[in-house]
Formats: sequence, C-alpha cells, structure tokens
Amino acid sequence: MPVNAMINRRKLGNTGLEVSPLSLGAAPLGHVFGHIDEDQGVRAVLEAFEQGVNLVDTSPYYGVTRSEQVLGRALRQLPRERYILSTKAGRYNDREFDFSRQRILDSVDESLQRLGTDYADILLLHDIEFGDLNIVLDEAIPALQQLKQEGKIRFYGVSCLPLEGYRRVLEHTDLDVILSYCHYTLNDSTLTDLLPLLEARGIGVINAAPVAMGLLSDKGPADWHPASPEIKQRCREAAEFCRQQGSSLTQLAIQYAVSNERLTTTIVGTASTAEITDNIRWAGEPIDLDVLQQVLNILAPVQGQTWPSGHWTREILEGSRELKWQGSPF
Repeated sequence: MPVNAMINRRKLGNTGLEVSPLSLGAAPLGHVFGHIDEDQGVRAVLEAFEQGVNLVDTSPYYGVTRSEQVLGRALRQLPRERYILSTKAGRYNDREFDFSRQRILDSVDESLQRLGTDYADILLLHDIEFGDLNIVLDEAIPALQQLKQEGKIRFYGVSCLPLEGYRRVLEHTDLDVILSYCHYTLNDSTLTDLLPLLEARGIGVINAAPVAMGLLSDKGPADWHPASPEIKQRCREAAEFCRQQGSSLTQLAIQYAVSNERLTTTIVGTASTAEITDNIRWAGEPIDLDVLQQVLNILAPVQGQTWPSGHWTREILEGSRELKWQGSPF
C-alpha cells in the first residue's frame, strides 16, 4: 500500500514554512480549463487538505477573480492554521498587467476579501516578464515590503517563465520565494541550473506545472499550447510509450517532480477529488525507473527547450541593458 507522501513536510527556504511535497493549484476553480461544478471544486479543496496537502496557490488572474472567489468558499470552512495560502498580484487578465505600487496594494486587499482571510502566507508578482522591469523593481517590490510590514502577507516573491528573469531581479533585491513553472519536468529540467543561487540565498522554491501545461498529460496539450511541433511530437511519443507499458505519463511526470527534494513543493492544478486522490497516491508510490529512463531518452532531443513568454528583450534577460534602479539593493 503506498505511503501518504504528504506527511513528509519540506522547508520552504528560510521562511520557516513547512510544506507538503504536493500542493494544490486552484486555477481550475476559475473555469480556466473548462467549466466546473463549483460545489465539487470546493469539495476538492477540502479533500486535498484532508489528505495532507497544506498549500494552495491561486491568483486574481485565474478566471478573472473567480478562482479566488470559489477557493474562498472552501477556505472559510477551515481553521486558518490548517492551510498555507499563496496568491498573486500584477496580472489580471490576458492583456492587463499592472505592477505599479498602488495597484499591488489594492490588489492584495481585494484578494484577501475574496479569500476570506486577513493575510496571505505568500504573495507573488505574477508573470513579471510582461511588465516593465524598472516598475517591478521600483514600485512592486517596495509594495510587497510594505505589505509584509503591515502583516497582510508573510512572505513574497515573483513568478515568470524565463529563468533569467529571476537572476535579473535577484541582482537588485532579495526574495523569500520564487515560483517557477514548466522548468522541472520530464522534458525540461533547467530549473536545476538556478537552484545553487536560490539555495545560497535561502530562497524557497515552488515548482509548478509538472505536466508542462498538458504536454506531459496522457491526453496531450490543448491546441493553444505554445510549445513547438517537435516538443509536442516527442511528448506524444512518450505518452504512447507509457500506454504501451501499461503506465501513465501524467503519473510519471508528477512522480518525477515530487521526487526531487530540492524543490520544496510541486503545484498540480485540479478541481477533482478523484484527481487529487490519484496525485497523492502516485506521489507515495516508487517511480518506475526503467520506464522513466526510456521516457527521458524519447524526450532527450527536446530537453530544455522552451517557448517565448513576455516582452523582455534578450538584452534585458542577459543583463546587458542598463536598468534605472532607484531603490536600495536589499
């Protein structure tokens, strides 16, 4: 019988938070991946916590605040000490990004009201590569520092797809945590290149999208997925191989991510109690090393390949553009 891996908490950097290896992503509660029964979504959240998950991640962007609203219905049924809450600010819909100081302050107040709590454990600037880096550094980060001093958030960080984005921010300021997605998966493990810097600074690492936004799911990605045709083809081949072996690529992807203890927690999004139960069970089962090696071989030609995100130029990401930094470095 598989062990419930959720009982083995991991330390999130220097925050003092101890987190379950698997966390719940609440984007599906906002109908992001299709319509859901919101009552069932609430039950799924409660079931995740009942089975040992203790961190849930959301954003006002998910469903244009709907995810936070539905999640709030569930969280109001739990004692505040039962859960670690992560939400975001800065991104509000597909085209609306605002990292100005006042908008960050207002956004957090609005999120807390929807979520039914007076503080968030973690607040992340959402998809900073779509914003002006100078505004992120000069306005958004000081806003987070103010919110932390006021007790509205306990810890803060940033999220973005380009890994160099974290390096650029960390050249100028410190962070408690980062959330990286699609960079510790079966087809892209480049997040490991960033870990020495993060570990040296005591920064907690939250890993998200272990199934690479559907690339590594058994049914494959949605049509909108930005990966190249070659990446998609290799992932299809990996899924077919797993089927032939009587295995599941989704299961393997989740096990692969959770097995790396240098990543404090891995977020998997779902609004289904059945999927939550499967994910937790898989996390406690030993990974099939033979199948894993074959899948890694199939994906080797596209290992580490990613896709563009945001509008930061290569000069900004590589640090060759001068930043008009107005604040103190720490």
